[in-house]
Amino acid sequence: MNSKNSIFIFVFFTVLCYSSAGFSQSNKQQELEKRRQELRQEIQKINELQLENKSKEKSQLSLIENYNYKISVLNNLISVTNQQANLITREINANQKKITKLRVELTVLKEDYAAMIVKSYKSKNQQSRIMFLLSSDNFKQAYKRLQYMKQYSDHQKQQGKEIKAKSEELQKTNARLISQKKEKQKLIAENRDVQETLEKERHQHEILMASIKKNLNVYAAQIRKKQQEADRIDRELDRIIREAIASSNKKAGKATTSSSFALTPAEKVLASNFVSNKGKLPWPVEKGYVTLRYGTQPSPIDKSLTIKSNGVRIATERGAKVRAVFNGEVSRIIIIRNSNPIVMIRHGNYITDYKNLSKVYVKEGDKVTTNQDIGEVFTNPSNGETILNFIIYENLKTLNPAEWIYKM
Repeated sequence: MNSKNSIFIFVFFTVLCYSSAGFSQSNKQQELEKRRQELRQEIQKINELQLENKSKEKSQLSLIENYNYKISVLNNLISVTNQQANLITREINANQKKITKLRVELTVLKEDYAAMIVKSYKSKNQQSRIMFLLSSDNFKQAYKRLQYMKQYSDHQKQQGKEIKAKSEELQKTNARLISQKKEKQKLIAENRDVQETLEKERHQHEILMASIKKNLNVYAAQIRKKQQEADRIDRELDRIIREAIASSNKKAGKATTSSSFALTPAEKVLASNFVSNKGKLPWPVEKGYVTLRYGTQPSPIDKSLTIKSNGVRIATERGAKVRAVFNGEVSRIIIIRNSNPIVMIRHGNYITDYKNLSKVYVKEGDKVTTNQDIGEVFTNPSNGETILNFIIYENLKTLNPAEWIYKM
């Protein structure tokens, strides 16, 4: 490989790397801005739902859950905004270096161009050019001199174009730099407001926790009671699913002791489609936020106590409609003692449960479609809370809804 080829390859890969870095930063900035807007919408949604229920006296446990969730969202918003500001700072520094480099290059180009103009002016008369050609020793030399004159003229024009292009690039970079500085200041100002809101929320949280700690035993007993009630309902749901599995296996002529549904060809297709939509399923309510996530977690009141959640708890608005998250069949409408109705929908060997309904719009055996209204969430008259409990099963195994529902 000769030296010219080596230089060309080096320059090509250098340009490619800088271009890739630019695209990467741009994409990262877009992702962060999208995430920031999502978090801002989430906070707005929380505020709207909290304002709607402000007239009702919520339980201390619910208030703590709400504070914890809002504080976590505010922290995320601050973190994302800081990332954006840092990325813009890097872009500002890069553009400032680029401006310095462009100014130097433009100065050199203008000096070279000025020198060429002076030289051209001194030899511009037609007679000088003709004499330059006629003084050639032979035709070949005359041809070369003619080519040189042409190349010199073309070089002048090219220099002029480069000066114009560099000047325009410098202006655009300057404008971009000004815009970036304004955007950074805007982000800093917004983050300052969010920080103030966060401090207020933390202060209210601390006041409430101090009040709770005075009667910690009472609240701990309430948590244990709620957990026992949740466990009782979960055991009943487990029993019902086992019965459904046994029934499906009996119809298929298989062992009724199996822990998995025996699926028909149509049910296999339905289950496959359900899986292919993992992470893209719609929320079971139009507006809401998660107050309790899936899995075993410490109590927000007393860290020595654990809360086991087989699904998620979603706070929503009064009169909220419950929607099927995917096509399926209503396998059961469940009424359990001291509990509001539960709708169970089968999607092959997957099941979605919608708990704490006040109204049910469907009946057992009904075929439902994605986003179809199947009922209405119950609103507690004593505290104004409208909470939907949502669970996803694969056969008997519970799954984390946050991994299946879009942006949960």
